[in-house]
Amino acid sequence: MPTPLALRVEEALGLEEGFFSILQVYYDIKEEKRKRESPQRPDIKQFRPALFWDTDIEKINWIRQKRPVIERVLERGTLTEKKEIIRFYGKDDVKRVAKTLKGATA
Repeated sequence: MPTPLALRVEEALGLEEGFFSILQVYYDIKEEKRKRESPQRPDIKQFRPALFWDTDIEKINWIRQKRPVIERVLERGTLTEKKEIIRFYGKDDVKRVAKTLKGATA
């Protein structure tokens, strides 16, 4: 919430000045901690062994190999595998890769 708006709302509700700013900082800290604690790989039990037949799934660097992993799952994965990739990488990253795949086949 922008500071001028926060001040008006705090004043209207009789809240202490800076209340919303403090809430925002706590939220930002919580989000940063959540990001740091997030797993460095997806739940690999969600993937069929055949999907990554040519590599040891335990040795995949899921961060560095994000694009090829997403491409493979989008091209050959089941709905469950696609959902896990979206959960791990996020919708925006998966959509970006999907757009490049569509552009390559067009």
